[in-house]
Amino acid sequence: MRYLPLTDTDRKMMLATIGAGSVDDLFVDVPKAARLDGPVDLPPHAGEMEVARALGALAAKNLPAGEAASFLGAGAYRHFIPAAVDHLIQRGEFLTSYTPYQPEISQGTLQYLFEFQTQVALMTGMEIANASLYDGASGAAEAALMARRVTRRGKVVASGGLHPHWRDTVASMLTWSDATLTAAPADPAGDEDLGALIDDETACVIVQNPSVFGHVRDLSPLAAACREKGALLVVCVAEVASLGLVTSPGEMGADIVVGEGQGLGPGLNFGGPYLGLFATRERFVRQMPGRIAGETVDADGKRGWVLTLSTREQHIRREKATSNICTNSGLCALAFTIHMALLGEDGFRRLARLNHARALTLTDRLAAIKGVEVLNDAFFNEITVKLPVAAAGLVDALAGDRVLAGVPASRLFPGEAALENHLIVCATETTSDEDIDRLATALEGALR
Repeated sequence: MRYLPLTDTDRKMMLATIGAGSVDDLFVDVPKAARLDGPVDLPPHAGEMEVARALGALAAKNLPAGEAASFLGAGAYRHFIPAAVDHLIQRGEFLTSYTPYQPEISQGTLQYLFEFQTQVALMTGMEIANASLYDGASGAAEAALMARRVTRRGKVVASGGLHPHWRDTVASMLTWSDATLTAAPADPAGDEDLGALIDDETACVIVQNPSVFGHVRDLSPLAAACREKGALLVVCVAEVASLGLVTSPGEMGADIVVGEGQGLGPGLNFGGPYLGLFATRERFVRQMPGRIAGETVDADGKRGWVLTLSTREQHIRREKATSNICTNSGLCALAFTIHMALLGEDGFRRLARLNHARALTLTDRLAAIKGVEVLNDAFFNEITVKLPVAAAGLVDALAGDRVLAGVPASRLFPGEAALENHLIVCATETTSDEDIDRLATALEGALR
């Protein structure tokens, strides 16, 4: 075989050198129940053309959001990505660059990271932002760890409106610490009182706005309650386009803002890669994970860029690092920066207004259907509706008619019987009147 050039003699020599009698001896620490007793159940090897044909047939079973009337959201949002974004990020000088270990010769990379940070800080209403993280979920976990460092407390409170995947990521990151995670029950009605969960041991409260159920809240009272107890308020923004219309988390008193940048620049891409946004108050900068690209002048007085703060373990001693997993997700950050530069502030706000207008049209249409109850009073581009039947089965049925009706809440909150009939529905600027008509007609037919 081309890629396994070792002979049986070679293998015997290697095993003898390390003192193993057979290859199986290398796996003695793996429980027998977890080992395979034969070949993996996969088809035999085939030629390139045959493999391409088989993979193409598998791919054809997918129903991409761009080829159907799609109302999917719940953390992954379909927005129109200008062709210029993909074209520019594939230029060699961008595509092949990654971490600027030698900042003095990475001026282009540092400049776009600087611009990215500026955009994120302005959008979130915060004083400072880092040069990105992996995704919003890991960013939420980093925020919890940062809040613990700042407050020296061990209790983390998570809203019932926080996306459960984000909540689970926070829980995973806290597993091997002495911290406790108090998660409020799922909140489809949008009326939870998190203030009652805050005490003198609370490091932070993590809340999503708009929530996973689409509710938009004024977080100012919650911010005041956190300040009174010395806790930090962490605001998560899963739908980045909402920052063009909804009052920014910074204006409402957030101490840390975490966002998911997938909707602008990277796009859906069948689930990745994503882009974590992270911003905070300047007084907390020394505890912020990641890195900061800063502006300066060189010896000749010319404008230039440097890595002002590098808190990754690759740059400093591991025990001093604020995070050992964060990265700058450089190409995704560049895509985000290009998309935002093409929109500009006015364009970004118009995009947000268009999203909300589409959602208003969708809400009015769904509310008029017998048996459909809209649970949201205030929302951006996503709502939750309660149906007279189980949402999961209905979604599967409508998908057969090329209508992606939304995300059943039961898929995100398995085992929550009370959420079985709840459906999370989203409309963006890519949602047409014809799409809304198809969904409404399909729902009316299914619920007769």
